[in-house]
Amino acid sequence: MASSAEQLKILQDPKRTSVPRFSDQLGELGIMPLYRQKLTTLQINVGKVCNQTCTHCHVDAGPDRRESMSQETAIQVLDFLARSQVTTLDITGGAPEMNPNFRMLVQQARQLGKKVIDRCNLTILLAQGFTDLPEFLAAHHVDVVASLPCYLEENCDTQRGSGVFVKSIEAIRKLNELGYAQPDSTLQLDLVYNPTGLGLPPEQQKLEAAYKSELDSRYGIRFNKLWTITNMPVSRFLDDLLQRGKYEEYLEKLHRQFNPTTIDYLMCRSLLSVDWNGFIYDCDFNQMLDLAVQDGDSRVHISKLTDDLLLDRAIRLANHCYGCTAGCGSSCGGSLV
Repeated sequence: MASSAEQLKILQDPKRTSVPRFSDQLGELGIMPLYRQKLTTLQINVGKVCNQTCTHCHVDAGPDRRESMSQETAIQVLDFLARSQVTTLDITGGAPEMNPNFRMLVQQARQLGKKVIDRCNLTILLAQGFTDLPEFLAAHHVDVVASLPCYLEENCDTQRGSGVFVKSIEAIRKLNELGYAQPDSTLQLDLVYNPTGLGLPPEQQKLEAAYKSELDSRYGIRFNKLWTITNMPVSRFLDDLLQRGKYEEYLEKLHRQFNPTTIDYLMCRSLLSVDWNGFIYDCDFNQMLDLAVQDGDSRVHISKLTDDLLLDRAIRLANHCYGCTAGCGSSCGGSLV
């Protein structure tokens, strides 16, 4: 796979596509530079170790990866949470639960009064050594956000691997039994949809209704909300587009669907991403391109971060940003408008 630097160069190369640079698109609207608003969410990528290898994974995670957030960096994250006005800790990976500091992060963040989100692939809840995770998550009132790209077994397994769908249904059933997504419960379980191929997500509310109907009638399982997320042209998906000669076609589709009303709601305006080494980025996708937040010539580390340091600091952009502004928009929290 192309390196992050090579991928960023491709995304910035005007000779690769007829699509204008994203920064020029915003410039025409008179909203450059793009500044962040109040920081509310700290999203930490605790590593690329995962029990799955999904074709759409923008993190390029898998069982053979070794990148993992250390205890020292995890403590620095908690120190920032304690001194910050951030209200939500969003933990992702890889399979974030495979990081040895995952439970400490959850417990201490909850003690600080922060909302905690676990970006869960569901199958990890059935893996040897992790079968007590559902009870742990429920006991600490962790919001679970889980990928389930289709309610049809064949489509899901095509994207995430053979047998994943059946295990995912079993894991959801176990979460339901513990109170997740039940009518009188505060335990939140949301599902995530990623399209296959070059398509954009359908309208989120209608697809959510279809998911709820199909999953209830077929399997008797519940969830709270469905989040639709556009496949971003970074990492494995970008490599796949390049290998199939579909990069320009996909970028042009995103550009044609550019929706300026999404700009005020972009996740980079209220969220900050932290990599497994503790360096910060405007979003998780910038992290995969190594497009770090900088103070002068130096990358900013979580140990040095303050809320004030982020004020009036322009967000770093590249053409992958068209993915967040196409159609109804896209973010780690689903559609935007």
